[in-house]
Amino acid sequence: MQQDQYFQPSLSAVRENALMRSVFNWMAAGLVVSGLTAYFTANSPALLNLIFGNSFMMFLLILGELGMVIAISRGVNTMQVSTASTLFLLFSFVNGLTLSAVLLAYTYESIASTFLITAGTFGATSLYGYVTKKDLTSMGGLLMMALIGLIIASVVNIFMASSTLGWIITYAGILIFVGLTAYDTQKIKKLGMTLTPADGDQYGRISIVGALMLYLDFVNLFLLMLRIFGGRRN
Repeated sequence: MQQDQYFQPSLSAVRENALMRSVFNWMAAGLVVSGLTAYFTANSPALLNLIFGNSFMMFLLILGELGMVIAISRGVNTMQVSTASTLFLLFSFVNGLTLSAVLLAYTYESIASTFLITAGTFGATSLYGYVTKKDLTSMGGLLMMALIGLIIASVVNIFMASSTLGWIITYAGILIFVGLTAYDTQKIKKLGMTLTPADGDQYGRISIVGALMLYLDFVNLFLLMLRIFGGRRN
């Protein structure tokens, strides 16, 4: 009996694992929605003309994405789980509309190979964040400051059009989002440790917010890697 108890996982570990499974399931669902939306949009001249033929529409979509991210993140303690999940899937759909540009710019073969490279990198980094005993909290603050700097540099390079700065931004961005993947995974795991069986709604809300965090890490990492490994269409 003592040996069976020794090998039995603690309740906190069971809750952590259940939460992480839920997070990755929602994240995968979001990626599937975005991928299918991007594919069908890229093969629809009418949708392409609607989205990319009107700069106001693109601005509206980006503004809508930002609004949904803020709404989901701020509603982690109060929003209904059904509302949060609906917003997340809607965000994934809208993001798929804008990501259709990727299918127009790069070959399907290079997109597929880059996706696999990204998935491997993301999986290894997320696993590190989950199993490491090192507290990554302080690293999170530094990464967020680095991300802000990266965004500013990207805006500046729009006007400078420097290829050198562009490559620096690309490689720096990959390092930042690799770090954020590990940090966010550990953060979600820690949140799972605080939950009890009575926290059903909070469990669901954290699953959605966690999925959104890792979804954004994955997509940004994929887009940055695509600049390196992607083969452009002629």
